[in-house]
Amino acid sequence: MKLRAALPCRALLLSLALLPGEALAQALSLLSSTTQGNTTELTVKTQVLIIMTLLGLLPAMVLMMTSFTRFVIVLSLLRQALGLQQGLPNRIVTGVALILTLLVMRPVGEHLCPYDQEQIGLQDALKISEQAISRFMLAQTSKSALAQMARLAGAGEVAQPQDYPFTVKLAAFVLSELKTAFQIGCMLFIPFLVIDLVVSSVLMAMGMMMLSPLVISLPLKLLLFVLVDGWTLTVNTLVTSVRAF
Repeated sequence: MKLRAALPCRALLLSLALLPGEALAQALSLLSSTTQGNTTELTVKTQVLIIMTLLGLLPAMVLMMTSFTRFVIVLSLLRQALGLQQGLPNRIVTGVALILTLLVMRPVGEHLCPYDQEQIGLQDALKISEQAISRFMLAQTSKSALAQMARLAGAGEVAQPQDYPFTVKLAAFVLSELKTAFQIGCMLFIPFLVIDLVVSSVLMAMGMMMLSPLVISLPLKLLLFVLVDGWTLTVNTLVTSVRAF
């Protein structure tokens, strides 16, 4: 029961970190009330109401602020390279990507343990979560993508990348994730493309032009993938591609 209660709170904290600076400040002000000049925490019922309302940001948070984008794109490209559009359902691909995302993002969730243990307030937890997510995103973001997004957003020069607005860091992170995903997907595609070319050439040389190369290449690609323990290699590549922060 304690774990179930903690999950919505963590989802809220990570979702609020998606907001830009001014919006985050407004959200923080909504989560506190002022009584005779003193700032006090809202009641539990009010916080639960805000949590349930802001949980609508959870899908956007998972897609944009984590490595889910990279994982699901690479797995989708792998499925296409194997020719398993029908044999590997979308739910399986999404589920594997989500599990790997939870594994990789575990250090970010550990920053919220003091809030789960009621050692800090909600406002402090929000600030800690925003800092943790920013460090994670900057660790995966290339300098060129960050400079490009800062130029497009009209952001001025800053001393440290952490000083950029959160929206700039988020846009650069998504752009870097897309680039990395396609790089990994390209490396996974090449061996299976070679098998398709070889099978097509052999069938054409034998005069079997009416036979679809997919009928022959699919079992060969599956056999190669199983022999080299492809799933282990793919998962290891995806997880190790995420830089420590």
